[in-house]
Amino acid sequence: MKATIITIGDEILIGQILDTNSRYISRALNAHGIVVAERTSIGDNRAQIIETLDRALAQSEVVIITGGLGPTKDDITKHTLCDYFGSTLRYDEREAEHIRTMLEVRNIAFNELNRGQAMVPECCTVLHNAHGTAPGMWFEREGRVVISLPGVPFEMQHLIDDEVMPRLCKQFELREIVHRTMITFGIAESILAERIAAWEDALPEYLHLAYLPAPNVVRLRLSAYEVEGKEVSREIDAQFTKLQEIIPNNIAGFEEASVEELVHNILTEKGLTLAVAESCTGGVIASKFTAQAGASTYFLCGVVAYSNDIKCNVLGVKYADIERVGAVSEAVAMSMADGARAISGANFAISTTGIAGPTGGSAEKPVGTVWIGISTPTKTYAVLKHCGTDRSQIISRASAYAIALLYEELKSIK
Repeated sequence: MKATIITIGDEILIGQILDTNSRYISRALNAHGIVVAERTSIGDNRAQIIETLDRALAQSEVVIITGGLGPTKDDITKHTLCDYFGSTLRYDEREAEHIRTMLEVRNIAFNELNRGQAMVPECCTVLHNAHGTAPGMWFEREGRVVISLPGVPFEMQHLIDDEVMPRLCKQFELREIVHRTMITFGIAESILAERIAAWEDALPEYLHLAYLPAPNVVRLRLSAYEVEGKEVSREIDAQFTKLQEIIPNNIAGFEEASVEELVHNILTEKGLTLAVAESCTGGVIASKFTAQAGASTYFLCGVVAYSNDIKCNVLGVKYADIERVGAVSEAVAMSMADGARAISGANFAISTTGIAGPTGGSAEKPVGTVWIGISTPTKTYAVLKHCGTDRSQIISRASAYAIALLYEELKSIK
């Protein structure tokens, strides 16, 4: 069974807001065995809405639309759908009272524009929006369903969970879609693909493998569509068990697992502590750890030492080293890591110093050059990484490399 998702709003097309609604709806549909055939964004234009809806209904049993249900003149979705289904608007007393109550709490007058939100197409089933003033609408034609929801994300999410998915599950006989994801790290996508080629070639035909690369991480997703879920889940588990034997040292975990979570778990379980000294990554590494609940048991401090004075006066880097080899160097990365460990008393420390660009590079040290330092109770060393050319990419990759380097160090602890 297929679905099409249509988001409506000029603000999406000009990049003023990010379309998070499609992502949420896609996950909900997939979780209940509905394949998303297409996701598309269009403007607040009547002709475009009708044309897109015609195409969607030709390929999908379910069409979900978000946006364009507000009280102002640019919100035309409801009126367009009313005409599309050959209906007229009626005044819904229940929705009107709900809207009036919500506005009174916020000391907003119930005017004609708000009253218009209680007007709904006669032919639709009203989906009560308990968290907003724009009700959802459910239309049916020749066994196909069109659902219109408000574009406000939290309102849309409640309607998907409380109204839409229960109704779809009741109306259609749905088979399962199964997705499982293994997180690998520390191995480039091309090398990974080469190493697991024989395993991939031996997969059952109904299992589809996707490579999803990110900085220092490649997610391997196995998917099966419209199947018997339990049996397929067992087969995927068996396949991932085989894969673990092929790349045992490159697996971070499953689904949403991350390398920083692995580091978090080791430090917590072993009662070890961590400090971070960052220059080019600007606090990103520290934020990845402190975003996890329980980080206070091991994370002692993070120093963002952007200037050379802070590197020297806070972390103990020698001015002579900076003058001799520059701030982006092996010696400075090592001194930063040692300094972070010394001022905090942590068991381990990691550091970054590099050129994130877009300026500041040279022939000897181009943009993207990053030194990553690590200080342990027994040794200190630094690793040179070339992290690309785009500033955000460099910061992201350098952070991932630093955390992976720490994980490799921690794995060897008995």
